[in-house]
Amino acid sequence: MVQGLKHADITLLLEGTYPFVRGGVSSWVHQIIEGLPQYTFALIFLGSQKKDYESAKYTLPENVVHLECHFLWDQFALSQSKACKGNRSYVEASETLHDWFRAPQSNFDEALVKKLLITLGQSSGFTAEEFFYSEASWNQLCEFYEKFNSKNSFIDYIWTIKAMHTPLFKLAQVAHQFSLSTGTFHAISTGFAGFLGVLLHYLTDRPLILTEHGIYTKERKIDLQSYFIKEHRDILGDALPMGMQYQELLWIRFFESLGRLVYKASDPIISLYETNRERQVNDGADRIRTQVIPNGMAVERFLDLRAQRPEKIPLVVGLLGRIVPIKDIKTFIRSMHTIVAHLPEAEGWLIGPEDEDKAYVQECKTLVRELGLEERVRFLGFQKISDVLPRLGVLVLTSISEAFPLVILEAYASGLPVVATDVGACREIIEGNGDEDRALGHAGIVIPMADPEATAQAVVALLADEDRWRSAQKAGTQRVERYYTQAKMLDSYNNVYNQALTS
Repeated sequence: MVQGLKHADITLLLEGTYPFVRGGVSSWVHQIIEGLPQYTFALIFLGSQKKDYESAKYTLPENVVHLECHFLWDQFALSQSKACKGNRSYVEASETLHDWFRAPQSNFDEALVKKLLITLGQSSGFTAEEFFYSEASWNQLCEFYEKFNSKNSFIDYIWTIKAMHTPLFKLAQVAHQFSLSTGTFHAISTGFAGFLGVLLHYLTDRPLILTEHGIYTKERKIDLQSYFIKEHRDILGDALPMGMQYQELLWIRFFESLGRLVYKASDPIISLYETNRERQVNDGADRIRTQVIPNGMAVERFLDLRAQRPEKIPLVVGLLGRIVPIKDIKTFIRSMHTIVAHLPEAEGWLIGPEDEDKAYVQECKTLVRELGLEERVRFLGFQKISDVLPRLGVLVLTSISEAFPLVILEAYASGLPVVATDVGACREIIEGNGDEDRALGHAGIVIPMADPEATAQAVVALLADEDRWRSAQKAGTQRVERYYTQAKMLDSYNNVYNQALTS
């Protein structure tokens, strides 16, 4: 990074991704920065706790001139811990915002919201000390509980509300302490990064761009169901809506509210495919400000890999991704049990970092042993894709949630068919989007989620039928070369940035 610079053209707001986590959104961020060297970038990284992000996984390009990191769940220091009256007028005004959260079709008072947000955490508005210890805050919480939540645990309600608002005061500090001038802010999600973008937008009057790879509230709901529910299922049974605890429902509503705030402040609002654009609109985004910019690949970089592909189709099934529950690695492992029964020489390679959820990694390795697949399934850890893609016969994604997986485009560019769950943009990338695209044919097979048998059948159908495999390979290479080039994507973002910087 260049030292001493006081300006960046674009400030990227990043939550739990680049430069500390490999793959997925992080790869896309790195691609954008490297591919648009005419712009300078500042990075504001938001993480959970500092101990969770030990070292950067990417070498920052030269046009990154600033990086700062903030950890939302590390200890939050309060300047005082005693009761006070609190700013009653601020609390009363905030009720208008909460009313809009509950009824988003009602009028949005942007002037009031702007005043509330830019004074959040400030003595002129409402401090963290007032939120935790003031009479005004306590009375409002009690009133909201009695009016909207009285059938549930008061203790659960109070502590959940306090926990979800603590990061907002930290983000207010971050926004007020940010001294670098910037042409535009670009949030790569709603949630906390998007909320920081709203604060900075209101404080500086600079534009806020939003790109959502996946829909943040949907992903948080999946996270809550994956990680929280299983710990309490024996107690809760089926008593709660969607199998979720009351606290988790509060969190979902909280993230939905943050999302609406971000949509109101952002222009443009970008998604990677049309289905997510429609979801953004349904969740409160103004359709006029929405647009779709698909991911893109530097296809020419993969021509050598395509040339390295052996004439005989390798009986190697690969999954490239983090070894975490949302990728549903266990379905991949279970599918290998059936695949090996049909193709005894087949191997399954799990290619991706294992440091994010070590307990889950151990569960996966235990499952491999229980199924007697120690000689058939390999955990390879992080690898350069150039070293593994030519050695695979089919790429498999068993994820329960994806947006627009860049790894599918990488597979196509290297001449590799794909089997993927029907999530995110996977179906349109595999089967085509629009008549002209669909005429190219299927570049693989779409499968249901959490279905090892269907996954196995799809893999065997490709590996055991060379004509079908070759047809899928051809469709994939033609699709990525025609519709998903890096040049198209970068040109689109260049236009977005130009418009923001000249506004």
